[in-house]
Amino acid sequence: MRIYNTLTRNKQEFEPLEKGKVKMYACGITVSGEAHIGHGYQALIYDIMRKFLEKQGYEVIYARNYTDVDDKIIAKSKETGIPADKYAADMIKKIDAIMAEFDVGEPTLWIKATENIGNIIDFIQKLIQSGHAYPATGGDVYFDVTSFKRYGSLSNRSVEDMLDGVRVENGADKKNPADFALWKSAKEGEICWDSPWGKGRPGWHIECSAMNRAAFGEQIDIHGGGRDLIFPHHENEIAQSESLTGKQFAKFWTHNGLIKVNGQKMSKSLGNSLLLEDLLKKYTCEAIKFALLETNYRNDINITDGIFGEAEKHVSEFYKIIKNVEEKFGKGASGNPAIDKRFDAVMGDDFNTALALSDLFGIFKEISKKLAAGDKSTAEDVYQVRKTYSLLGLFKKDADKYFAEVAAKNPDADAIPDAVKQLAEKRWQSKLAKNWAEADSLRAEIDALGFTVKDGKDGYTLSKK
Repeated sequence: MRIYNTLTRNKQEFEPLEKGKVKMYACGITVSGEAHIGHGYQALIYDIMRKFLEKQGYEVIYARNYTDVDDKIIAKSKETGIPADKYAADMIKKIDAIMAEFDVGEPTLWIKATENIGNIIDFIQKLIQSGHAYPATGGDVYFDVTSFKRYGSLSNRSVEDMLDGVRVENGADKKNPADFALWKSAKEGEICWDSPWGKGRPGWHIECSAMNRAAFGEQIDIHGGGRDLIFPHHENEIAQSESLTGKQFAKFWTHNGLIKVNGQKMSKSLGNSLLLEDLLKKYTCEAIKFALLETNYRNDINITDGIFGEAEKHVSEFYKIIKNVEEKFGKGASGNPAIDKRFDAVMGDDFNTALALSDLFGIFKEISKKLAAGDKSTAEDVYQVRKTYSLLGLFKKDADKYFAEVAAKNPDADAIPDAVKQLAEKRWQSKLAKNWAEADSLRAEIDALGFTVKDGKDGYTLSKK
């Protein structure tokens, strides 16, 4: 299988550091606010990567972190009056519940910054001892970017380029403008820990390096996160970790694209953040996943009006075919290896979920043809689709339960407009009067509006298609 490596800027054949085993880390959520669609998407992508690697026979240790102390969390603590540690803990519980509803698998390891303060301090001390970091007056500690000759290799920027138009951390005693904080001295009323440099807290970048080292040692196979983390976060992680060990930190760097809303980058400042909790009230998790996975993970996703509703229609149509097959021929047991083989080939080329979903339309079109012809092998096709595509979080439910969930989230979706009801009643009266031409014309009009009328002994029923 091949994976696009941000560090080399091309797809490379994947070979882990240790045969048969994969050490994988993805930057998780900074818990200063509720989980939005971007958080859900990133968690989904790396969950899928982990599961596909396991499908290929690898033993995967997958770690995700929660950043539970930083400037934003401290600001929220001051705003709400809730202590920073309690605010972060409460937010983690809420985010965990939403992610469970979104049906994203748990990582092998959950790591929190506040549980690794000792590891972080030890890491910083070693960087100071080796000449890569320096304490400043007042209790701050900075990393010296000029001490690491490969600084900028991930983002493909020079230090000068990085400073051009980029806000850098202020600090009176910094040697270079691009130097970044490893330890921040505590301000009045802030959460803090004791350290050799006085009371303070870790800088954002050192957290992931120290947590990685504690969980995996000196090297990992795959490090991931959103593309917005390439610089400065992941660039700084490389500098810290490789300065400490002298070894390549991560063999593969993977980055998912960003979420845009109607063409604009999603952000709190623009007021266009889409909370995952709100979306799950309106759409099934399968529909949300389908909409997100229709784009290659490295590309940005543009969330436009109707994108999730359209995805729900597609998933519903697929479930209707699944229901028809299982009602007629039962559930298969052996499957169709060709479907699974094609999926592996597509996903093996840098986790191409977009092509994997595109294949579904052809697969279900063929199943429909075979079903109409009375071909019992459709049961095996459906069995395989369910088994294979469950890796993407799809087709895991009983069809009727899925339809009930859709109906519950959209109680008015099947509501019939009064105008259509009036047409149906007029058609029934025409039929009673044996005005067949008018009755047929009205049936055609009802049909064109997306509704079906069925006659019975004592009247008719009207339903949405």
